[in-house]
Amino acid sequence: MSVETPARACGIDFGTSNSTAGWLRPGQPPLLALEDGKVTLPSVIFFNADENTVSVGRAGLNEYLEGYEGRLMRALKSLLGSSLMEGRTEVQGRSLTYMELLAQFIAELKRRAEAAADRSFDQAVFGRPVFFVDDDTAADSKAEATLAAIARATGFREVSFQYEPIAAAYHYERQIDREELVLIADIGGGTSDFSLIRLSPQRARAADRRDDLLANGGVHIGGTNFDQQLSLAGVMPLLGYRSKLKRGLEMPSSHYMNLATWHTINQAYTRRTWAELQELYLDTQAPEAMDRLLKLIRERAGHWLAMQVEEAKIALSAGDSTILHLDRLAPDLRHTLTRIEFEQASTQLVERIGATLKDLLAKAGVHCEAVDTVFFTGGASGVPMLRERIAALLPQARRIEGDLFGSIGAGLAVEAQRRFG
Repeated sequence: MSVETPARACGIDFGTSNSTAGWLRPGQPPLLALEDGKVTLPSVIFFNADENTVSVGRAGLNEYLEGYEGRLMRALKSLLGSSLMEGRTEVQGRSLTYMELLAQFIAELKRRAEAAADRSFDQAVFGRPVFFVDDDTAADSKAEATLAAIARATGFREVSFQYEPIAAAYHYERQIDREELVLIADIGGGTSDFSLIRLSPQRARAADRRDDLLANGGVHIGGTNFDQQLSLAGVMPLLGYRSKLKRGLEMPSSHYMNLATWHTINQAYTRRTWAELQELYLDTQAPEAMDRLLKLIRERAGHWLAMQVEEAKIALSAGDSTILHLDRLAPDLRHTLTRIEFEQASTQLVERIGATLKDLLAKAGVHCEAVDTVFFTGGASGVPMLRERIAALLPQARRIEGDLFGSIGAGLAVEAQRRFG
């Protein structure tokens, strides 16, 4: 599809970990630069209490890591469809709804896209996972409606949605010269989504593509879930997870679950949690581990630790082991994590994703031998064990790696031009 004039609308990929904005115009790449020349903007807000400022993206992460006091919010998209979306939280002495928090980020995403394009955008196609919420159509519809309301509140007059894996399919379609039956495997920060679709240069010219889409499927498992399981299996035991109390019971797991889950880390910093941990400290059989836990919470270093785990996950996707430097918890504390530990911690997640893909193929009535190509996108699609599981289900398909963080935004730009001109 040639682009002779700039598109009227943009595509917005509001991701769990990173966000992008796409806009088709002649002779230019589809993604807009959003931060320091980079096309990705980490989905992060930092409320800096020392400076009384609000920062997003890498700038917010850097301020947090430099030690400024404040409140870091990450994996904001995971709030959509959750019970937390109905609640409020306190930042910089103000009580904000989570809708207002998401609106702050998306408004900044829009502002940066418009600055990069040197024009305003009133219309946008937003990406959405196949399921915001598994097995609950009412909650899923509500999550989409909430995101649409937030987008309109930030200044988008017309908002429509496209499934993220279909958007990635349209981006891939611009690169091929023959017809293919393609499985789009979009393994992002919060969800694993699949689309089975027929693609070709000829089909790309059609306005209605419903007959080309054989099946969609997805499950609410993504990179943050792999982070969580690696943290619980390999790191949280250093803080007392699964340790024993003197009365014979196990340490309550809820505090560790909050610290291992990106969008609930801040719940570990409440006065109630601190009071409970003080009582548990008197009863623990693992005082050294509890000292580390209390230091972590006292310094509000939960996001720092989660970042160490995320970096370890990435390292273990490329190598056999990695060393965590945890001096912030205790002097000279080093901890080695191995690929085997990561795979053991991830087994159930990978099997659930594999079962979702098998169901999709069965629903489409497609034999595995008929799939020509698997197109990988999404930051978590690089997990080796997951790739091996998908390859085992589709052994004859060739495997293509797209732009892991940009294919969806680029595809949404294609869809934005198709819908709005």
